[in-house]
Amino acid sequence: MVDNYLRINTLKFRTIRVFLALSLIFSTLNTLQAAPSEGGEDEAFNPGDMIMHHILDSHTWHFWDGFTVYLPVIVYSKEYGLEMFSSKNFFDENHNTVPYKGYRLEHEHIVHESGAKIYDFSITKNVAALFLNAIFMLVVFLSVARAYKKRQKQAPKGLQSLMEPIILYIKDEVVKPNIGKGYEKYVPYLLTLFFFIWFGNLWGLLPGAANLTGNIAVTATLAFFTFVITNVSGNANYWKHIFWTPGVPLPLRLIILPVELIGVITKPISLLIRLFVAISAGHIVILSLIAMAFIFHSWAVGIGSSLVLVFINLIEILVATIQAYVFTIFTSVYIGLATEEAHH
Repeated sequence: MVDNYLRINTLKFRTIRVFLALSLIFSTLNTLQAAPSEGGEDEAFNPGDMIMHHILDSHTWHFWDGFTVYLPVIVYSKEYGLEMFSSKNFFDENHNTVPYKGYRLEHEHIVHESGAKIYDFSITKNVAALFLNAIFMLVVFLSVARAYKKRQKQAPKGLQSLMEPIILYIKDEVVKPNIGKGYEKYVPYLLTLFFFIWFGNLWGLLPGAANLTGNIAVTATLAFFTFVITNVSGNANYWKHIFWTPGVPLPLRLIILPVELIGVITKPISLLIRLFVAISAGHIVILSLIAMAFIFHSWAVGIGSSLVLVFINLIEILVATIQAYVFTIFTSVYIGLATEEAHH
């Protein structure tokens, strides 16, 4: 499994380098050749802006031309109190940004013309996607739970039969062997972690979807939960190995102690960066392939990039599952190391 994971990621990042380089070269050539004239022609297509618009968070959820969902804006400041309104107020008929009640939208950050400090609690695209992902999980697992109650001592059926082997695999092959004794109390968190990441990764591959698990704030929050659960669960043996490593001469302990403390922090950081980079990179590759047809204005390039796009999407479906698996198994390993009893 690990070998396959490494092969897939090696292929994926080689593909990323190739297509990002091609996209940069072609977009530069296109900008030079198709720059707007002084007569006021339409601006050249900018693939960089298109890609960043789709992978970054936003106060609107744009699906296609003519269909945009304007999300609620919720802001608070000491000077003006709590304000709630639709993000549609920030745009005119030509979709140019305009001020509203003194508030302005600058690069997806809300500011006030008075310079007052603004606390933004708005429902952005990624927040809305997070809620939808959570609702989807509730619908799926409440449905599975009802099926178990109705069909006690019967073979699983329908959605129940789909989810049961995945749940059992995570519990018996990922959580149990890596945590060991007392693993049961961590199963709910680790199952929630796996399915939240997995569903979020798969949703992100749909046209017009949000880049939920490619948002570093989301991956950082998941990693923070792992960090807290791991260190709160840490027993005396775990902390002894960090602060007073047995069997090591005293001078070396002075070197090992800061290394161990850094390791406590870098473990969750590695989790958040791995997921963030893998998912964001996949979206960039897919969007770069789509952009190539518009850069060249060629049906031949469009067909070629579409064929490659199908292949990349198939890889991304596999990577979406692998990334959820990797995040979950490493979390299980960290918890297992923190709860492991001393060997005599």
